[in-house]
Amino acid sequence: MTQLRPFFIGLLLLLVVLQYKLWFSEKGVPRLWEMEGAIVEQIDLNEQLEACNRVLRAEVIDLKSGREALEERARSDLGMVKPGEIFVSLVDDTATPRLGIDQRGQCEQVIQ
Repeated sequence: MTQLRPFFIGLLLLLVVLQYKLWFSEKGVPRLWEMEGAIVEQIDLNEQLEACNRVLRAEVIDLKSGREALEERARSDLGMVKPGEIFVSLVDDTATPRLGIDQRGQCEQVIQ
């Protein structure tokens, strides 16, 4: 038994060193937890970007297929009007502001 004692002490020291490296080194368990959190964040970002891509694909298909969508886009984004048409803007002071952002605004926020 006395001959095995140094062997067991050596094994115990090796176990302590390996556990120390596992829990306190740069590449240990805390780094693993940090990377798992980063993966979850990246998956959420990818889902948001995929939703934005779906919205943009639908908009491209709509713009390619119909004149109404193109006309609506020109009116809202560029402020264009048809010849002989009069533009009138009514502002309601009592109206509540829109909650949230349109889909394009959400996509721009996700990208940044």
